[in-house]
Amino acid sequence: MTTENSNPRFVDLDAWPVADILEAMWEGQANAVAAVRAALPDLARAVDAAASALGTKGRLVYAGAGTSGRIAVQDGAELPPTFDWPESRVVFAMAGGPRALTRSAEGAEDDDKAGAAAMRAARVGRGDVVIGVAASGTTPFTLAALREARKRGAVTIAVASNRNAPLLKAAAFPILAETGSEVIAGSTRMKAGTAQKIVLNLLSSAVMVRLGRIHRGLMVNMRPTNDKLRKRAAAMVAQLCDCSVAAARKALDAADGDVKTAVLLRSGASLSKAQTLLRKNGGNLRAALAALGTPA
Repeated sequence: MTTENSNPRFVDLDAWPVADILEAMWEGQANAVAAVRAALPDLARAVDAAASALGTKGRLVYAGAGTSGRIAVQDGAELPPTFDWPESRVVFAMAGGPRALTRSAEGAEDDDKAGAAAMRAARVGRGDVVIGVAASGTTPFTLAALREARKRGAVTIAVASNRNAPLLKAAAFPILAETGSEVIAGSTRMKAGTAQKIVLNLLSSAVMVRLGRIHRGLMVNMRPTNDKLRKRAAAMVAQLCDCSVAAARKALDAADGDVKTAVLLRSGASLSKAQTLLRKNGGNLRAALAALGTPA
């Protein structure tokens, strides 16, 4: 596995000046970003399949161990506040359980039975999208979870950094971010971890765009739960409706803080009409505005 290889260039790393160590590590991070570019076509196919499968009830299920699992949990945990994705539609299968998020549980990644059991316990099936993440692409827990999920009819996506890894072969939509050897041999929290974070950022964000949770590049589904976000919500409504911030705030108050409803109110809809339009159009603001007869 290339992610485990030792690079002769760095055998005396510990004797280098700190500035040179940091330069080498920065270079590795830049290479991780570049490695994702080759995966964009596979990512696009995965996004289309995921958005199609999820519909109005499907769940995003993240499976992983160690660093990969923690990165996966971070990605999924950010979906509810950013895109108003329901908490009930995000599932985490972390090797070693929630405790492993803050404390290492290295042996847990070898428990393939636990990986498969996690999918059964979550009742994973058609309509669900399971994302298995492992730098090596060989982690037994994650591999078993993905195989069980595919057997149960879920859309399966794999993210790994080694070509021909078993995890990639087990998924319907494999995504290879080939980052190669690390500056610190085997420390895949570095280049491979960075590439995984980028892939998951792109994947989940693009799925949310496809599902209509972004409008004109704005996070119209976000939850305005603090002062900063309430100001952002007002700014969005003002921008989308070409109105004053004060008028935007008034619409938001009437819409109970919902940006999309507020935009429809400012566009001439009553509260009940706005809510009906959003419901009939799956929450898609562009479609709702079109149904109202207003340019999106």
